[in-house]
Amino acid sequence: MKGYIHVYTGNGKGKTTAAMGLALRATGAGKKVYIAQYAKGMHYSELHAIAKHLPNITLKQYGLGCFIFNKPKQADIEAANVGLREVEGIISGCEYDVIILDEANIAVFYNLFSVQDLIAILNKRNPATEIVITGRYACEEIMEYADLVTEMTEIKHYYKQGVQARVGIEK
Repeated sequence: MKGYIHVYTGNGKGKTTAAMGLALRATGAGKKVYIAQYAKGMHYSELHAIAKHLPNITLKQYGLGCFIFNKPKQADIEAANVGLREVEGIISGCEYDVIILDEANIAVFYNLFSVQDLIAILNKRNPATEIVITGRYACEEIMEYADLVTEMTEIKHYYKQGVQARVGIEK
């Protein structure tokens, strides 16, 4: 079966959630999933669920916390590049059926790594592997490269009324 490249982008909620749903569906079909989280180093509830209940999913974070409201530090750039190099080895292999590059669009937007480096690694993928790239601000090159692009558009969000991320819903 041919694998395709998906991009989930936009300013609306649900990009990572959609990717996690695809990961759940894939594991239900007996597939193995690798999730690389860029620009994320904090604890999210899905980490616990995956570790406890979903042995066919490997998740690794290549972020050091949350810099989104600040400028990334050199350590953030180095961590993202370590992750990109690790994924380079994984993406060309046959161990995983689905690979999710969570927040890779954000990593490109904040210059943690270049879109050229990301595309070079995508070009090395096993043709049967499904790839999902998430994050706001997907650049034109990534959207053109992808086979499927979905934009989540925020219409209304309770965050604007001061509601912080809730455990089990947003984190």
